Amino acid sequence: MEQRDAAARAIRAAGMALLVIAISPGAGNGAEIVDPKGLSAIGTIDARFQSYNIEMVEVTGGRFWKPYAQGGRRGDRYAYRPPIDLANTRLRKLAAALGPAYLRVSGTWANATFFADTDTTPAAPPAGFNTVLSRTQWRGVVDFAHFANAEIVTSFAVSPGSRDADGAWAPDRAQRLLDFTRSLGGRIAAAELMNEPTLAANNGASMGYDANAYGRDFKIFRTWLKRASPGTLIVGPGSVGDSASSPATGINTRDLLAASGPGLDRVSYHHYNTLSPRCGGHDNPALALSEDWFSRTDAALAVYRRLRDEFEPDKPIWLTETADAACGGNRWDATFLDTFRYLDQLGRLARAGVQVVMHNTLAASDYGLLDEKTFRPRPNYWAALLWHRLMGTTVLEASTASTRAVHAYAHCHPVTKGAASVLLINTSQHGSHAVTLAAPADRYTLRARRLQSARVQLNGTTLALTDGDDLPRLAPQAAPAGRIRLPPASITFLVMRDVAACR
Repeated sequence: MEQRDAAARAIRAAGMALLVIAISPGAGNGAEIVDPKGLSAIGTIDARFQSYNIEMVEVTGGRFWKPYAQGGRRGDRYAYRPPIDLANTRLRKLAAALGPAYLRVSGTWANATFFADTDTTPAAPPAGFNTVLSRTQWRGVVDFAHFANAEIVTSFAVSPGSRDADGAWAPDRAQRLLDFTRSLGGRIAAAELMNEPTLAANNGASMGYDANAYGRDFKIFRTWLKRASPGTLIVGPGSVGDSASSPATGINTRDLLAASGPGLDRVSYHHYNTLSPRCGGHDNPALALSEDWFSRTDAALAVYRRLRDEFEPDKPIWLTETADAACGGNRWDATFLDTFRYLDQLGRLARAGVQVVMHNTLAASDYGLLDEKTFRPRPNYWAALLWHRLMGTTVLEASTASTRAVHAYAHCHPVTKGAASVLLINTSQHGSHAVTLAAPADRYTLRARRLQSARVQLNGTTLALTDGDDLPRLAPQAAPAGRIRLPPASITFLVMRDVAACR
């Protein structure tokens, strides 16, 4: 046992993927053995673990990150888009297939959005705001959330127009949004004061906004929300950009938490592996299957977990905004190449105890799960759907064996009692990987003809909506006990029965 624990620590320290299935060397053939009898439970995650964002600017309409397909990025990295059609049948149907989930309506633009709680919506925002959110638009959010079995998470305006004569945050406009939501039969399940306070200087806050100003505002926010809506979770700070070697550029999270004092129900942070070319990033897609790329998830979590432990011990951690690349996504984020990161990130964070992961976005720019014009699924949506259907809330682990090429995660099945789902991600582009099953399994393997393809195949069949806009049947292949091969650059889910930890 001591040797096994030491090996596990060494693997984690080296940044290697821990193989979380019960495996042992194959009988003379070198292949690992996947044995469901060795799986044990190590924790649980929120039933809404896999969640998503619809940016506030999508709801109101406005300028957001221009998709690469529109061209002209050198002249302007943004493009105007009308308000998203939250009544669209296809969009609703595909979102509902991922429920239950959290729907976060926030983002940089939310920090300066005026809620027009009147019958007449102003043509332009009042002084101190940049955008107007109408009653009709927010009603669309509440209706969409009901249909999609999603709980609303949001943040509030902190721009100069939301402040009193002394410059402190005033909750009156937020109160109107809260009251209107209730009048529609909806509720705000969780709220952050603002979006990304570590970047407040560029995110709509007043000039000179600092950690002390945040601490003052957060205390007002906390007192108000506890009185106005006791059932709403207080989440924060929603930081981005802190690292182990240096604090965030601008305001750092340590100072925010020190200034605000305890009082969070959930500790939240944001993480992107990199910046997209829109914001100066220039990444090589050849690195997108590397351990360095995947392990950036671990590095970010480690920073915010340490801060959680220091300032808000034992509070659950939520990742309230994430994708491959900030500023709309990399060129390959709408392709199968990013699906490896998407699923590996879910697996790592679930194993690490993170309770909720909110992908940015559901349907905007290149990192959307759906195409923003057609709402048709991209490869990451199909991966999200398989995760939703196969990976339940009980997280499993059983072994210290590891491999750099194959990353493995296991959860109890969300529906079938006594069954477990094992996720095997073969990141090698050139070699298959042998695995020996100790028991039969249902197999679901995702592949693409080209890694940077927008089309993905499940067990050899290209996934697409039916002519009636229904989801196709995600049919497994029977995998008998014995040796199987994981093809190069492939993702495989195995559903195995008779798992004691899942009964």
